[in-house]
Amino acid sequence: MGAKILVVEDDADTAQYLLDSLRQDGHTVEHVADGRDALYIATAAAFDAIIMDRMIPGLDGLSVLKALRAADVDTPLMILSALGQLDERVKGLRAGGDDYLPKPFAYSELSARLDNLLRRPGRREVVAVLRCADLEMDLLERRVTRAGTRLDLLPREFKLLEYLLKHRDRVVTRTMLLEQLWDYRFDPHTSLIDTHVSRLRKKIDEGFAQPLLHTVRGSGYRLSERP
Repeated sequence: MGAKILVVEDDADTAQYLLDSLRQDGHTVEHVADGRDALYIATAAAFDAIIMDRMIPGLDGLSVLKALRAADVDTPLMILSALGQLDERVKGLRAGGDDYLPKPFAYSELSARLDNLLRRPGRREVVAVLRCADLEMDLLERRVTRAGTRLDLLPREFKLLEYLLKHRDRVVTRTMLLEQLWDYRFDPHTSLIDTHVSRLRKKIDEGFAQPLLHTVRGSGYRLSERP
């Protein structure tokens, strides 16, 4: 079973290589290129592991790592860095890193090290139920209800709602949805996303006093009980 991985890497080629390889291994992957974004998303959502470049803009990797550990975020974290000298590796591990892989690296080694991190005891328990107001998704039973009423969702609608619930109160862009749910690396310039969101909105909001699925003009969508 794949894990949920956060990749923090500002080099576009390296990031794409990691995203493609990890997804081929069955993992769900999110990517940010900035240290401040990494700190925000890693404290706002649960991940099974983080793979982070050390030299990133906004906030360097070691600063992000120290801030995460200070905030009691214990997600296993692997540092990637061109700074591969012994003293630099020691700095990374003492800052709270669980592993340190010098660049350049072979994906086979990264994958083996990642598997080792994911096998370690003390990983966060997988969240089985996702909620937003009176909307509830049971991931084990594959059941969605609102105010106790069962909602019948198609498989793609279920995946879309699951993604939105996991990013509750945050703006989700069309690009994020295309990459994560449709595996597109480009915008096909169709109404694909809008159509699916519209159908989902009908099922989860129609007939209820409080709308939960909001369109953020020019940006994307947000699932939230806040207007």
